Amino acid sequence: MLQNNEYFSGKVKSIGFSSSDTGRASVGVMVAGEYRFTTAEPEEMTVVSGALKVLLPDAVEWRVFGTGETFRVPGHSEFYMQAAEPASWLCRYL
Repeated sequence: MLQNNEYFSGKVKSIGFSSSDTGRASVGVMVAGEYRFTTAEPEEMTVVSGALKVLLPDAVEWRVFGTGETFRVPGHSEFYMQAAEPASWLCRYL
């Protein structure tokens, strides 16, 4: 079953799913902007298209992740993502 999610007045959207390859996951897309996210559980994010500038919890500097690159976010935390143009990602819930 697919689960549609919409955040930030429709500027960020995701579709949640579960599969034998990825487990519980979602595919997200955002328009240009900066967004604050929170996590309930650890997440592994892989950039599918574009680039994401990310400020991870406890980090002092932003890092840029391009297509094919992955980063992890701890559970029960908050982090920020920026995109200069539309970008997409695969989020696996660990």
